[in-house]
Amino acid sequence: MKALLKRYRVFVAVSIGIIMLTIFNYDVGTKALNIAAYSFKEMLFVIPPVFLLLGLLDTWVPRETMMKYMGEGSGLKGILLAILIGSAAAGPLYGAFPVAAVFMKKGVKFSNILIFIGAWSTTKIPMLLFEMTSLGAKFAFTRLLVDIPGIIIIAYALSKLTSKEEVEKIYEKAKLINK
Repeated sequence: MKALLKRYRVFVAVSIGIIMLTIFNYDVGTKALNIAAYSFKEMLFVIPPVFLLLGLLDTWVPRETMMKYMGEGSGLKGILLAILIGSAAAGPLYGAFPVAAVFMKKGVKFSNILIFIGAWSTTKIPMLLFEMTSLGAKFAFTRLLVDIPGIIIIAYALSKLTSKEEVEKIYEKAKLINK
């Protein structure tokens, strides 16, 4: 029981906070509950497809293939593939982290994982199409031409600033996710 409470302590604390908020201010409390319910419903529609795709990626794509195309010696093709996969992704950013964990298990280079996460958050194809129709092609492509080098520079800077020991710990934690 202690382990269960420790694991879900944040959820329990937030639930108690919302109950207290509802007692003291009913309108704000019900609004908070409605927002939480909406977020939960949104996650129910995003998480299952992401995990289905992750299962397929984990099963169908051999580790050697991922290492060849996105591993340590991948070079430019690894960068381009990370940008392409991240840009083609759909869904909110929290969907990128399980994919990144599978990439880590498959031996993908740390900087390519950071590029993938940056591309997922910034260069999505649907967002580019929306910007082109709403703000014009010139704006959309200018933003894209600024974002892509920025993502790559930030990813390489972060990978250089992060010690090898920290990166190894991150990779070890990723390996333990499904166990």
